[in-house]
Amino acid sequence: MALPAKQIGYTFADCLTWNEDMHVEIINGELFMMATPSSRHQEISGELFRQLANFLEGKPCKVYPAPFGVRLFEQDGDRPEDVDTVVEPDISVICDRDKVDARGCKGAPDLIVEILSPSTRRHDRLVKLDLYQRAGVREYWIVDPENRSVLVFLPDGNGSYRIREDYGSEDIARVNVLEGCFIDLKKVFST
Repeated sequence: MALPAKQIGYTFADCLTWNEDMHVEIINGELFMMATPSSRHQEISGELFRQLANFLEGKPCKVYPAPFGVRLFEQDGDRPEDVDTVVEPDISVICDRDKVDARGCKGAPDLIVEILSPSTRRHDRLVKLDLYQRAGVREYWIVDPENRSVLVFLPDGNGSYRIREDYGSEDIARVNVLEGCFIDLKKVFST
């Protein structure tokens, strides 16, 4: 199905009318088409997901890979046409099961991981960082395949993100919002 002709003012209601194979994000009503990820991107995403899923087995938190819609600012009582921001992070970890419904996540996940690609580098480092900070995401990882590194952002107590860690490809990365969870980045970047 073709996208409507409007330039801005898209909502979650529009998303519900589109083909499920379309991967788009809406930020403040503006539509962003998402490129097909590279094989390297998918390998990194798969390894991160595998390690997180193994750690979370039998625990209340769950991990979701893209495509998985996250309606960051949706409130109880909002209708789909009231929701003007829907993103598809590469990986989302959600510990409050009440936030998960048949359409994805309503509210901020506990952890979001975005894997940079040439077309998303600036968007993930600026637009999404600001979005996730405002929405109250408790931990945000930016994974850089080119530099084989991971930046970990945590709130500083005043509502702003600060870089907590800058990990390299040989490091073991601590997941701050999951007690006892560590990610072996050597395996993540081994491809």
